[in-house]
Amino acid sequence: MADEFLVFDGVTKRFGDVIAVNDVSLGVRKGEFFSLLGSSGCGKTTLLRMLAGFEQPDSGRIYLDGVDVTDILPNKRRVNTIFQNYALFPHLSVWENIAFGLRIARRSKADIEKETEAMLELVQLSEQADKRPAYLSGGQKQRVAIARALINKPQVLLLDEPLAALDLKLRQHMLIELDLIHDEVGITFLYVTHDQGEAMSLSDRIAVMNRGRVEQMDTPAAIYETPRTSFVAAFIGDTNFFAGKVVMDEAAKMLPDAPDSDYCTLEVADFGSILCFNDKRIRDGAQVSLSVRPERIRVTHTQPENPQGRLNMFRGRIEDCVYQGPYTRYWVRIGEYRISVFQSHGRFFLDEKPIRWGDDIWFSWHADDGYMLEQYHEADEALLLQPPEAIGANDPRVS
Repeated sequence: MADEFLVFDGVTKRFGDVIAVNDVSLGVRKGEFFSLLGSSGCGKTTLLRMLAGFEQPDSGRIYLDGVDVTDILPNKRRVNTIFQNYALFPHLSVWENIAFGLRIARRSKADIEKETEAMLELVQLSEQADKRPAYLSGGQKQRVAIARALINKPQVLLLDEPLAALDLKLRQHMLIELDLIHDEVGITFLYVTHDQGEAMSLSDRIAVMNRGRVEQMDTPAAIYETPRTSFVAAFIGDTNFFAGKVVMDEAAKMLPDAPDSDYCTLEVADFGSILCFNDKRIRDGAQVSLSVRPERIRVTHTQPENPQGRLNMFRGRIEDCVYQGPYTRYWVRIGEYRISVFQSHGRFFLDEKPIRWGDDIWFSWHADDGYMLEQYHEADEALLLQPPEAIGANDPRVS
């Protein structure tokens, strides 16, 4: 990680018997928008607080721009943090809140006025400069907090669930604004969130955390399309899991023209054989899980054509359906499996026979659209379904 701007090197942090961060090593590039993503209790906020200097690691080192900052006092690090509650000074105006850091740094009056006005313009709050925080909207308070954190030109801006207190529409608006501000100032943003949508839409790269460790670190597209573990596949978006045993010979019979080992079948209860693209060259007889995203599956009244032989096609029954505007979400029952399907509405024909609850239908997906992983762990699924307060409950600092 020699070319990385920010480096966590083998960092571990314990709170009593709870290991909040477990031997984490990761690097963030200069100017990158990097997100730490995970459920409550995974260690993401603890990692952020160690970089800010609010917590001290039990082992490992933290480097910023080649300098070991592990033992440097928080106020001596060129790192600023934006918290969920904004932490604005209620008795100061917007202008005074933003200028506060420059005054503490004993900058000249001319510099303070010039840079505060520039920052007000950047966050589009020039007309609100004389107002106090109590008279601002949630989005405006958020922008004041961002401006105050940026005005001292930190090397890294830390954002700890900064949009959690906003309603959905304002949160979506602030996502765009955050992205624009990052592009404008060009400094490194380290963003902590449990919201997959936020991380996917903002980040250059994401580190998905689980139980104090980094499960996968990559671009949003790579994490979604090629998850490394079953936990990542389940945590990022929706997916269907099929557990079974790899069989090589069956695929060779079904696709005689395909290169050796490119495809295999997965023997799954209630399905028989599922054809899979074997990009990992998984051995014959291995127990694996297949992840298939809901938007990759099609539901039809009639059996689809399969000229190349690479479609998986099965009969099922519609157990539930919800119309959601751009798409309809279906749940299809086959044996013990309840399959989630998103069917987009590219065109809407009033004369088409709609698929309804209780219909017997075909559902299908291309063999290339599934992704094989190690066996899905029920413990990980339980973790995903637990309420936040149940995870890391032994210590409120673990998050």
